[in-house]
Amino acid sequence: MSAAKVEGKHIVVTGGASGIGAKTTEVLAARGAKVFFGDRNTEAGNALQEKLTASGYTVEFYPLDVTQSDSVSAFYQAAISKFGQIHVALNNAGVDHTPARMLDVPDEDFHRNIAINLTGVWYCMKQSVKHMVEVGGGHIINLASVAGVSGAPTISAYCASKHGVIGLTKSVAIEYARSNIRVNAVCPSFVKTPMVENVLANFDQKQQNTLISANPMKRLGEVEEIAYAIAWLCSDESSFMTGHSMVLDGGMTA
Repeated sequence: MSAAKVEGKHIVVTGGASGIGAKTTEVLAARGAKVFFGDRNTEAGNALQEKLTASGYTVEFYPLDVTQSDSVSAFYQAAISKFGQIHVALNNAGVDHTPARMLDVPDEDFHRNIAINLTGVWYCMKQSVKHMVEVGGGHIINLASVAGVSGAPTISAYCASKHGVIGLTKSVAIEYARSNIRVNAVCPSFVKTPMVENVLANFDQKQQNTLISANPMKRLGEVEEIAYAIAWLCSDESSFMTGHSMVLDGGMTA
């Protein structure tokens, strides 16, 4: 079976400088998509752009803070100016918080999770939908989490933000289906990314092993596994899917 086809598609990616975002940017570009990606980490973003353009891929990095509506607007205007029509928008930017029971989670951590994980998606979706209505359609993909489909003790703020992303995904999918705009979410469990490594660092070895073996596959996911699933969603092969939350969790929620 051949890889999902994204050749010639114009795709924007937020949080594209590391983790799932970086690998997805690479996979999409390697398959012929033109990728415009943003991140707050300008050093990592510029380094990734240099690496991928040296490989002959069409990518461009633009500094982005998804918590600021003006920054999101500037990012989208730059993407449209560079590549024209946006076919797919991947809202990947996200943040975690130190695992703790609710009463021990600082309010600042809650507000930070909501600002980046949910409000940031809201800002990006408004820009995406506005553009896609004007050009006759498109596809929005939001990075949620397995923590958005079930309870997740000790990461309540993160869990709340990701449940919000899924609710937003479903609502907007219904609202704009007749405008030829599809909206879906991707819900990974623990994947080998810098963010997950930061979470695991808060636990002793026994606790880490428990988290890693929380699914029937008894391992963490690989960034490539999530990126390949996203690439399929970016292709026209997923054309009848909207309002869906694709869970990639090694069977954790089976």
